[in-house]
Amino acid sequence: MTITTTRCIDGDSTCGRGDTRFEPKPPPRIWQAIESPFRGYQPLPTDGYARSSSNTAIVIDNGASLLRAGWSFDKAPRVSFPTIVARYRDRKINKTVSYVGFNAFADATTRGQIRNAFEPGSSVVGNWDVMEGLLDYTFASLGISGQDGGVGRPIVMTEPVANLGYSRKTMTELLFECYSAPSVAYGIDALFSYKFNKGRSGLIISSSHTATHLIPVLDSKPIMSNVTRLNWGGYQGAEYLLKLIKLKYPNFQGKLTDYQAEEMAREHCYISQDFDREMNTFLDWSGLEERDHIVQYPFTEQVIVEKSEEELARIAERKREGGRRLQEQAAKMRLEKLIRKEQTLDYYKDLQQRLGNQTKKEIKRLLDDEEFRDEAQLEKTIQELEKSIRKARNKDVGGPDNPEEELEPTFPLLEVPDESLDEAGIKEKRHQRLMKSGYEARVRAKVEKELEKARVADEERIDNERRENDLSNWLEERRAARQTLLQRIKERDRLKADLGNRKSLASQMRMKTLANLASDQPGKKRRRGGDDDNFGANDDDWGIYRTVAIGDQSDDEEEEDLGAGLKNVEAQLLKYDPSFNENNTLEAQNDWTQSLVHAFLRGPRPFDPESQQEAYQIHLNVERIRVPEVVFQPSIAGLDQAGIVDIAADITNHGLAKPADRERVLKNIFLTGGNTMFKGFEERLKTELRGVLPMEIPIDVQKASNPVLDAWRGAAQWAAGDESKGGFVTRDEYLEKGPEYMKEHSLGNATSF
Repeated sequence: MTITTTRCIDGDSTCGRGDTRFEPKPPPRIWQAIESPFRGYQPLPTDGYARSSSNTAIVIDNGASLLRAGWSFDKAPRVSFPTIVARYRDRKINKTVSYVGFNAFADATTRGQIRNAFEPGSSVVGNWDVMEGLLDYTFASLGISGQDGGVGRPIVMTEPVANLGYSRKTMTELLFECYSAPSVAYGIDALFSYKFNKGRSGLIISSSHTATHLIPVLDSKPIMSNVTRLNWGGYQGAEYLLKLIKLKYPNFQGKLTDYQAEEMAREHCYISQDFDREMNTFLDWSGLEERDHIVQYPFTEQVIVEKSEEELARIAERKREGGRRLQEQAAKMRLEKLIRKEQTLDYYKDLQQRLGNQTKKEIKRLLDDEEFRDEAQLEKTIQELEKSIRKARNKDVGGPDNPEEELEPTFPLLEVPDESLDEAGIKEKRHQRLMKSGYEARVRAKVEKELEKARVADEERIDNERRENDLSNWLEERRAARQTLLQRIKERDRLKADLGNRKSLASQMRMKTLANLASDQPGKKRRRGGDDDNFGANDDDWGIYRTVAIGDQSDDEEEEDLGAGLKNVEAQLLKYDPSFNENNTLEAQNDWTQSLVHAFLRGPRPFDPESQQEAYQIHLNVERIRVPEVVFQPSIAGLDQAGIVDIAADITNHGLAKPADRERVLKNIFLTGGNTMFKGFEERLKTELRGVLPMEIPIDVQKASNPVLDAWRGAAQWAAGDESKGGFVTRDEYLEKGPEYMKEHSLGNATSF
C-alpha cells in the first residue's frame, strides 16, 4: 500500500541549543514529492489556424526546457511542453510509436526511451530527429494539417545569444525543406522579453534554463560586443541540488529525478540577502522548524495493530505471572540441586568414616568404585562440596560470601624419584606437578596484579606532578590522546561496516587470511585437483576462525577499552581545560539535541529509524540558499567564472565609455528568465551592485511582468508589427543565398560586432 497523504508528527521533542532547547515544536509542514508530469489527454486548440491568414506568423519560443508555440495574434502561447520525445517500436501493434512532451512520461516504458532535442546543459540542438518530432507535434497542435505540402505561414523562432552557425543553418534547412515555410525569422529570447516590457536602454540579465546572459542595450539596440555569458542556469541549479541531496542521503531509498529536483529548487529555494551570515546561523535551533522544509516521498508503512489499555494490561499481567513462575522454578531447581549436593556430601563423609576400619586392599577397591585415586582426592571433593553448599545457602538467604583464603598446597611426591614409585604413584606425581604449575601461575598473576596496581598509582602520581608543573603541555597531550582515541573508534566502526560487506576490501582480506591459514602451503597458488584438502581433520584447525574473528581481543573488549579510555581523557579535560565543556564530549556530540549533523540531516526533531515515513523524507535547509547563490558566487559550485555582480560592474565600468550611457544602463536593470524568479533576487542584486558601483549613480532593478512567458509574448508582438518585415528570410532568398544567410535586426543575433 503506497501512502500519499500527509501525516504530521507530534512536535513534542526538545532541541538542544539556546533558549529554545526545551520548547515544544509545532507539527512540521510536509511537502509531497511530485510524480512524473504526465497530463493525459489534452484537447488541441486547433481554431487558430482558421482565424489566421497568410501573413499571420507562427511564433515558437524554442527553449531548452519548454517549447512554447502560438499565433502572433495570441496573448499567450497555445501549447507548451518539454523538448523531449520517446520513440520505440510497440511489439503488440508492430509499429513505431512516438510520445512528445508530457506524454513521454506516460509509463515506465516511455520514460525509459526519453530523448532530448538539446545537448545536456546547453541551448544547442543536438538531436535533429527529436527536433523534427517536436515541430511535427507543434504544427499539429496548432491545427496545421499540411495537406498543401507545408505549413503555409511565416515562422518566428527564438534562439540563444551567439547561436552557432551550424545550428541555425540546420534549423533553416529543416523549416524550409521539410515544412515549406514561406519565410523564417530568428530573434533572441531575452531581447524579445525586454521589448515586450517597453525597454529602451538598460542592462538585461537573462538567467534561463541553461545559461545566464548579461546584455547591455542602448536606444533599443543591443551592444553585442559586450554581451557576457555565465554558464549557470536552472538546469545546472537542479543538477547541483540533486548532487547535494545524494551526498546528504547516500542511502536514500526513494527515486530522485531531475524533474523533481527542478521543482524543489523552484518551490523551496530563495536568494539570501547576506549569504555568509545566514549560512553560519541557518542550522541554529531557534526557528529551524520554519527554515527546514520536509519533502515526503511515497512509502509503505508497516501496519501495527494498536491494542487497547485492557489488552495491554492483560499482556503485562501475563508477563509478570510468567516471570513469577520462572523465578519459582529456578528457586525449586536450586533447592533440588542443594539437596542433591548435601546427600552426596553425607554419602562421601560416610564413605570416609568407613575407610578408617578397612584394609588397604579394601580401601583401594572402595575408592576405585567411586572413581577416586586416593583418600586425598576424596578429602578435596568433600571440601569443595562443603564450600559449594555454604555459598549456595548464603546466596539464597542473602548473606555475605566470605571465601576462605587459599592455603598453600603441598606436593610431597615431587621430591620422590620415579624409581621409588609404582604406576599409580607416577600418575599421581604427574597430577601434583600439574597442580603445582597452576598454583604458581596464580601466585605470579597475583604478584603481577599488585605490581600493575603500583605502576598505575606511580603513573598517576607522575602525571599529577607534570600537570601541576606544566599545565599547558599536559593539556596538549590530553587533547592529542583524545584525537587518537576518536580516530581509533572511527577506524573500528569503519572496519565493522566493511566486514559486513562481502565485497569490501576488509572482507576480502579476511577471507584471504582464512584461505592462507587453512592451506598447508600459504602464499602458494592452489591448482584444481593438485592437492588434498584435509582442513578440519584436526580439531585445532577450527581455532583459526576464532583467531580471525576476534584477533588479539574481542570487539567487545576493544570497544570497552576505547570507550573507557576516552571517557577518562574527557573527564580530565572537563576538570582542567576551561575551553572543553560538556558539549565537546563524544557523548554530547552523539546526542541529537546537540548534533549539528542531526540538524542538517533531520531538522529540529528526533529521527525514528524504524519509521518508513521518516526514512523517505528529504530535509532541505542550507540547500535552499546554497543552490541559487551560485549566480552570485559561482566558485561554491566549482565554476571558474565571475558572478553576475562582477560581470555587470565590468560591463558598465569598462564596456561603456560614456558616463551618460553608463547611467542610462544602470537606471534600468532588467531581469528575465525562469532562474530570476527566486524570492529576493532583485533586492540582493541591487544591494550587491550598490557595493561595487559609485554612490552617485542611481540603480533601478525591475523584473519582467512574466519572466517565463514574456519572451514568447515579445516575439508575438514583434511578429505582428511592421518592424518585423525586414527581419524575415523568404524562401526565394533561401534558395538563392543558401541556409547560412540571415538578416540582422535589433532583436536578433548579429553576424559581426
